[in-house]
Amino acid sequence: MKKLILAMALFVPSVASADGASDFAAMCSACHGATGAGDGAAAAALPVTPANFTDASFWSTRTDESVANIIKNGGASVGKSPLMAPFGAALDDARIAEIVAYIRTLSQ
Repeated sequence: MKKLILAMALFVPSVASADGASDFAAMCSACHGATGAGDGAAAAALPVTPANFTDASFWSTRTDESVANIIKNGGASVGKSPLMAPFGAALDDARIAEIVAYIRTLSQ
């Protein structure tokens, strides 16, 4: 499982100007699911259920900045699952912000 997470963290989409939805599909949906409900194909093998971005209560306790921090630095950096890989080496802050903006729309 750790090899899978590492492989996902190292994957960089080939489209240099990908949007948040494309980056989410390429880098996040394996765990978080295509619709962001935390039900991706890899989720069943994880000891902790990935965040459900479609649940409005998820957003009631988080800011865009806190979600961006987890994407950039990984789950372990904020006391969450260490299996949530850090993507800061693969994505700049602007692309991370686009992912956050996209996943915020999944609860609407």
